[in-house]
Amino acid sequence: MHTLISADDLFRRLDGRDDIRVLDVRWRLGGPPGHAEYRSGHIPGAVYVDLDTELAGHGAPEEGRHPLPAIADLQAAARRWGLHDGDTVVVYDDLGSQSAARAWWLLRHAGMRDVLLLDGALGSWRSAGLPLVTGDLAQPVVGTVHLGYGALATIDADTAAAIARTGILLDARAGTRYRGETEPIDPRAGHIPGAISAPTTENLAPDGRFRSADELRERFETLGVTAMRPVGVYCGSGITAAHEAAALAIAGFVPYLYPGSWSQWSTLPDRPVETGEAPSAADQTIPG
Repeated sequence: MHTLISADDLFRRLDGRDDIRVLDVRWRLGGPPGHAEYRSGHIPGAVYVDLDTELAGHGAPEEGRHPLPAIADLQAAARRWGLHDGDTVVVYDDLGSQSAARAWWLLRHAGMRDVLLLDGALGSWRSAGLPLVTGDLAQPVVGTVHLGYGALATIDADTAAAIARTGILLDARAGTRYRGETEPIDPRAGHIPGAISAPTTENLAPDGRFRSADELRERFETLGVTAMRPVGVYCGSGITAAHEAAALAIAGFVPYLYPGSWSQWSTLPDRPVETGEAPSAADQTIPG
């Protein structure tokens, strides 16, 4: 199953097919919302998606900052975006796919099979000299898509802790947050004990596109990932963990994603926290 689409390929498909839906998922931690950026220039036909209100639920702090939305809420949003069963959906942002990956992962988890990330994000579209339009899109025709969670693997705090002991648990945040040197938003600094630091920025080449499948596979194997051990991913609140999941999928691995991530773990007083550098992959326990 493909994960990426190039700007040129998307442009060609938009010219010849009417079952391509494009979603603009511009968002940054701490805001402001990306709607103003969308209005200043977006891919023709793209619908703006608000990550905070449409791609996340809102519950108690111990659920994390961006818990998964209720499936009924996600389906209602997807229908507002004009999605139908069997559509090809392309998602993009202007942040190296780090917010668009949330839509990619969530829609796949909800049962949509053909969801693609625009490789290189909006920058690749601009670099190719392809057209942008301004303002708001006319309200799309309401879709009829049917969604249901369960197509991808998720884990809770207990399973994340177990994978850190018996498999490989990757922390997708910046190294400074992993090591506990800084924590700008969550209540405790550090990482889940036994987790390995694997910042999402290292999934991308200098041009903002994902590294090749071979390069990503080498990266993750160096961190201890193999097909014989479970691999889990988490980040601050489950957003950039989806980017890590996409990179792992490109590399040929099948990851488990911890939606609550550090924003949940750090609010639970009985959960231990580690700081400092990562253990080496060789130090991880391999089940007998």
